[in-house]
Amino acid sequence: MRISIAVACLLACAVLAACQPAEGEAAMWGPAAPAAQVAEDIEVPPPPFTEGVFPCSDCHDPAIPTNTRRRKMKTAHQEIDLRHDVEHRWCLDCHSAVDRDKLHLASGELIDFTESYKLCGQCHGDKYRDWRAGVHGRRSGSWDGHKTYLLCVNCHNAHSPAFQPLQPKPAPIRPHGGIK
Repeated sequence: MRISIAVACLLACAVLAACQPAEGEAAMWGPAAPAAQVAEDIEVPPPPFTEGVFPCSDCHDPAIPTNTRRRKMKTAHQEIDLRHDVEHRWCLDCHSAVDRDKLHLASGELIDFTESYKLCGQCHGDKYRDWRAGVHGRRSGSWDGHKTYLLCVNCHNAHSPAFQPLQPKPAPIRPHGGIK
């Protein structure tokens, strides 16, 4: 029995060695295919901005230096209730101080608001993975073709992402009639 297993292993190794191309030759089945690339072109609708707040540069003059000191907003944006890791986060952790119409990643790379999923994914990697796979959030389109995704901010308020409690609706009314 041991001899048969040893012979089978030797034959398998010989077959595999015979299939390898010689130095400088292409394999008989052609060159290896390149590794699959993950498409970064994700189609998303525009973010749901409050009317009149975008582009930010309409109010934030690039010629005026940005006050980067963490503080409570008093003259603008007072309506924003920041409840998103409040102890560690502030406006300019996500919004660019250099280009007010952009967000920025931890690396400093500027991104458009339509790419905000990259920003969210830096801290919420498991949700980003599930969003890309279509099991978190919402996407529409073909399962094996073109898809459109909703951004995180289409469902979550970026400044206070936890869902607010909902009042349950009353139970449906049982229809009358039918079989007695």
